[in-house]
Amino acid sequence: MIHLYRQFIALCLFGLLVIDASAQNQASVQVMLAGFDHLNQLYNQQPQSDVYSPKKQAEINQLNTCFQAYAPDMIMVEVDPIEQPRIDSLFALYATGKLTLDALPYGRSETYQIGFALAKRLKHKRVYCVDHYEATSQSLLTDGTNIDVYQRALQQLQGIARPLKKQVQQDSLSVYEYIRRLNQPEMIALTHRLFYNLPALVVNGEFSKTAANTLDVSKIDKRYIGAEFISLFYNRNLKIYSNALISQRQYQGKKLLLLFGQTHVGVLQELFRANLDYSLVSPLTYFR
Repeated sequence: MIHLYRQFIALCLFGLLVIDASAQNQASVQVMLAGFDHLNQLYNQQPQSDVYSPKKQAEINQLNTCFQAYAPDMIMVEVDPIEQPRIDSLFALYATGKLTLDALPYGRSETYQIGFALAKRLKHKRVYCVDHYEATSQSLLTDGTNIDVYQRALQQLQGIARPLKKQVQQDSLSVYEYIRRLNQPEMIALTHRLFYNLPALVVNGEFSKTAANTLDVSKIDKRYIGAEFISLFYNRNLKIYSNALISQRQYQGKKLLLLFGQTHVGVLQELFRANLDYSLVSPLTYFR
């Protein structure tokens, strides 16, 4: 009887695996998550750091050519849906040649340099706003037991990312290569661990004083200050994920491209990966 019971359990587990694999194969919507160090933040008043320079425009064009090969039918950007009417108006002007990106206050950002430019190439009618803005910052967590663990990991990340950014600003590393490196699995894992895992070790602390201007700190449990920190980041990304799902469902896109800050990518990957209606496509597949 025991032998038969074990065979029955094994067959059930095998059946579940087959069903799961079949569901994965039936995923009808592809999702590409492209992580950025915000392009508008590269500019440091030096001409070579400006994305409007001819050299950097050529490098951004190279990025757009790679994304174009993926052929997304919905381009989703890091702008709150409340801004959709404004973005629609700007894109309509841009798509018809009545507006140039350098006329926009934030025209250097990937929302415009990639999102608008690529949507125009592909003759899309709009880009889709799916962000959910909430105050989240790596500088919120500054105090508590084990804070040194978080701070060391933050310094490790900064020790990798800041020299790369400086090279881009000095024109010794291309924007294309910079974005390609930021989307390597090990870089995504590094930032994901920093913001969604390690802070749980930090307890019995407080957020920085600037948090009082942006958060209702009366609801923060200081005993678990690190977990509270994680929850702020996770909550924002859950709402971004929800916005993306709702937009895709409403407009029936089959190939989504999400352009977001690189720190969002790891958690969004986890959320989409767990949804059997979606399959992830790495941008590295299209980067040469």
